[in-house]
Amino acid sequence: MQINEMIRDKEILVIDADGKKLGVMSARDAQKLAYEKDLDLVKIAPQAKPPVCRIMDYGKFCYEQQRREREAKKNQKVMSIKEIRMFSTIDTNDFNTKVNQAVKFLKGGDKLKVSIRFRKRAIAHPQFGEELLERFKQACSEYGVVEKPAKAEGRSIVMFISPKASK
Repeated sequence: MQINEMIRDKEILVIDADGKKLGVMSARDAQKLAYEKDLDLVKIAPQAKPPVCRIMDYGKFCYEQQRREREAKKNQKVMSIKEIRMFSTIDTNDFNTKVNQAVKFLKGGDKLKVSIRFRKRAIAHPQFGEELLERFKQACSEYGVVEKPAKAEGRSIVMFISPKASK
């Protein structure tokens, strides 16, 4: 943002510290008004015709803006993608362990990438991997919804699950 002497425009629209329009005037006259009130002249809309400048306390303005950004950052939820890898020949108890881990991730608000890897000749039977993903989807259906359905990528099948919206 341009402040005080950095403003080189001939004519600017000036707004007072109270939000009242003072009208179009030269940048020098506006700076004199700002200095009389012990405030700064800040260009807030440089693309407008004529450019809009406001008389304000620039230090206080910057502080308020930083505070708003910090508040917005606090309220923002960072969503990460967790990956669960399985093989097409996974056993029942191992499968249940993976489902429990997935449910924990979904409860925590994370997205899931579930991938089934095919080793050696198992790639000849992709239907086993699709059945496994279908069972996995059914097991996690209470906590998450499928964002992207199962898709084959090389020697693996990948599916994305996102957590259900909290009520």
